[in-house]
Amino acid sequence: MLENSAPYFSDIHASRASKKTDRKPGLFQHVWRFFNIAFGIMVLFANPARADQLISMPDLAMLQNQMPQVHTPALAQDLRMGRRYGEHLVFADAASQGRRQDVITGGSVAVLYPDMGEPYRSIFAKIIEGIESKSRMPVISMPIGPKLETGDLNAQLKRNGVKVVIALGRQGVKLASSLDREIAVVVGGVLNIPESESRSMTGVSLMPDPVLLFSRLKSLLPGVKRVIVVYDPKNNEWLIKLAREAAKQQGLELVTYEARDLAGAAHQYEVAFANADKRDALWLPQDSTTVEEGSILPLVLRESWNRGVPFFSSSFLHAKKGALFALYPNNLELGQSLALAAQSAVSGDGRKSGVSLLREVLVAVNLRTASHIGLNIDYQSQRSFDSIFPEP
Repeated sequence: MLENSAPYFSDIHASRASKKTDRKPGLFQHVWRFFNIAFGIMVLFANPARADQLISMPDLAMLQNQMPQVHTPALAQDLRMGRRYGEHLVFADAASQGRRQDVITGGSVAVLYPDMGEPYRSIFAKIIEGIESKSRMPVISMPIGPKLETGDLNAQLKRNGVKVVIALGRQGVKLASSLDREIAVVVGGVLNIPESESRSMTGVSLMPDPVLLFSRLKSLLPGVKRVIVVYDPKNNEWLIKLAREAAKQQGLELVTYEARDLAGAAHQYEVAFANADKRDALWLPQDSTTVEEGSILPLVLRESWNRGVPFFSSSFLHAKKGALFALYPNNLELGQSLALAAQSAVSGDGRKSGVSLLREVLVAVNLRTASHIGLNIDYQSQRSFDSIFPEP
């Protein structure tokens, strides 16, 4: 093995030596190879850390390319995953925490999130990456499943000195609500939290702030005067209250249609499009009743295209299918905001509690839809968008 490894020490020097003399080159090279083997053994015994120098350059390059992946939450989880009470328990990279100069000692933050497959696993991993990048406490990430008991979770959190929990997803929020009172809770990764619950919680919703939606609309279509929305008051009455104020700030009128079931939603969309004109744009919020992919979205796509009434959305996939634009979460920055909220909850700095709307967003645009309604988005302007459809 050492004989096969020796060329990585000596190939360059041997080639130079062979050029300097033509006297018995074979014997000289054997002597030179033996010398380097002996030298290599001495290096390994004297300093084992230099063993990596025996790796060939292509292998070393490959390992260097892989190294950044080791520090991603997804792979770090796989490397440090353990089993506890039938659930996964994953610890943050202690080395990276040690390098951070402003780490707060005496406590940690736990991130609870649903144990789901792709694409959700990658989404949660990116949020956790953002949390780890901003947290001043060690981070423990815990995928949770239906077998986890609240009592077991409380005991595990106490053993790890957890001071605050960041609960991601509806399942995480439900579980976190039953934790001991001395553990602070920050919520994220959820769309709708009833107003009665949100007052007692701190966190960030996945619902983009209407202020951002309407300001983006006005920047693209300054001539729009009204925003039409069909919504279920049971889901989004709180959102519509905020949207009315946001519309006023942009000089827009918010025209609302209530629907409490799928049939009612379809009817309201038909009425809304019949009364719409070139001054209007339709908003599709995150609403399980009125924004249904199987029947409502095809209806909206057809009527929007035929009548030249653009619609915008809070869903990335809608931009791909034909919405003029959509705002969707920047998961890394969302995680950073959750980390700051967790720090605030622990330090008790007096920040106002409550679940805020999402402001950490990316923007997708559909150029085909824009062209259809006579909107020309030049190349320079296109650079301000994070995703463009149809894809170039």
